Amino acid sequence: MTKTLPLSLLLLALGAGGGYWAAKQSTDSGAKEKAPLYWVNPMDPRDKRDGPAKDNMGMDFLPVYEERQDGSPGTLTISPEIQQNLGVRLAKVELAPAYQQIETVGYVGYDEERLEAINARMAGWIRTLTIKSEGQKVAKGSLLYEIYAPDLVNAQHEYLLAMGSNNPLLLRAATGKLKALQVPLEQIEQLRRSRKVSETIRIYAPSSGYISDLKVREGQYVEPAAALFSLGTLSQVWVSAEVFERQAGQLKVGDPVTMSLDYAPGRRWQGRVDYLYPTLDAGSRTLKARLRFDNKDEFLKPNMFAKVSIRSGHGRPRLLVPSEAVIRTGSQDRLVLALGEGRFKSVAVTLGAQFGDQLAIIDGVEAGDSIVRSAQFLLDSESSIDSDFQRMTALRPSQVWTQGEVQSIDLANRTLGVAHQPIPEWQWPAMEMDFAVAEGVDMSQLGQGQTLHLQVEQEGDQYRITTIEPEKSTTAPSTDRPAPKVSSAPKDGMEGMDHSQHDMGAKP
Repeated sequence: MTKTLPLSLLLLALGAGGGYWAAKQSTDSGAKEKAPLYWVNPMDPRDKRDGPAKDNMGMDFLPVYEERQDGSPGTLTISPEIQQNLGVRLAKVELAPAYQQIETVGYVGYDEERLEAINARMAGWIRTLTIKSEGQKVAKGSLLYEIYAPDLVNAQHEYLLAMGSNNPLLLRAATGKLKALQVPLEQIEQLRRSRKVSETIRIYAPSSGYISDLKVREGQYVEPAAALFSLGTLSQVWVSAEVFERQAGQLKVGDPVTMSLDYAPGRRWQGRVDYLYPTLDAGSRTLKARLRFDNKDEFLKPNMFAKVSIRSGHGRPRLLVPSEAVIRTGSQDRLVLALGEGRFKSVAVTLGAQFGDQLAIIDGVEAGDSIVRSAQFLLDSESSIDSDFQRMTALRPSQVWTQGEVQSIDLANRTLGVAHQPIPEWQWPAMEMDFAVAEGVDMSQLGQGQTLHLQVEQEGDQYRITTIEPEKSTTAPSTDRPAPKVSSAPKDGMEGMDHSQHDMGAKP
């Protein structure tokens, strides 16, 4: 017996040591695997810290681990069947270049930089006019009109006299006068060869194009510098568009533009902002913008009505969500996050600019997050930021019962120092702290070292004792007993609590 006893003790010691070592290793590995996400104040769940801390009463902050996110206040769990019945559709928060899309309308017109005005250089009568109507197409070098002008006849005689004088200076001056009167070089050369004065002069088209602003008819008398018509080309066109005053600051010269026509479905023209006019229309409060488009096939015609979409902005990456997914309230904007496995949670976000049917998000979500884009109002009514606090209140009752031992009594200030047991409803550990005592609770029969059952109420950051019962059992009194006489006025939600069998002589 004496030989086996030491061996048994040795085996027992080794077993205990091995168990301790295994438990320690298990604890260490678990601690490594489960790092706290943050630390929270046990007396105020809204007070969070990145590391361990103590509150103003010396209480340690409690660590919060990842698995507790699933049951955080405001998180909803909905079965796939209910999601289908609600019509829940999801979208992703995207990080993408964002541009402002300005939608407006415009009217097609000639490229005025390529318009040529055809004017009379001399007084006279239009003998022949080949232009019969506006919009007529003419080719470069084709005859436009013939004009009879007395000044032209005199200029031809002067030219012939200069030729007979053999004076180069006079001949140069006479030739210059004919050119100033728009006499073509061919006709001047013909005059030099034939030495015969022509009564009319032919004017030819300087370029190809279409006639606009026709203001002359055959046989009409015209004055010098009179505007006869204009000649324009359609290889490029201008589109005049107007944008609202609030959008004017977003436009820049060179911004790309997409244009479409109702009567040319499926076809798009790409152009750019060519010019922004310096003034706003006083009546409509709009800014006029000039847009330029290539029109090689001349499909676009002046005065056509067009829809244009102007893309402005620098296109820097932004967090974008569908605008229909955002829940707007008077004081807050929210999105409903899809956490996976049927879980949803409403979060507050800070909105940025609007980009077409998308909204930029400044803060509140991250790229890749799943959000609800339909039926989000139904989910938000159960999981909003306001609901979070309501649920927090439901999970953290305003009144709890605990057992404690009296450490100090201050009748003058109506405070009671109590070493109380843990309060799981508030996630409090066992500790010693001072409580205020509500009016109407008798403190005259209390003594240091006495064990009591206490009802504690939280009101804001203040904690006070509203009911005191001396210990008669090892368990806290049931909350469904009759209310005791030693208590303050009953609070909302606690009227059903009755503790009349523990009377300490409270004042009526």
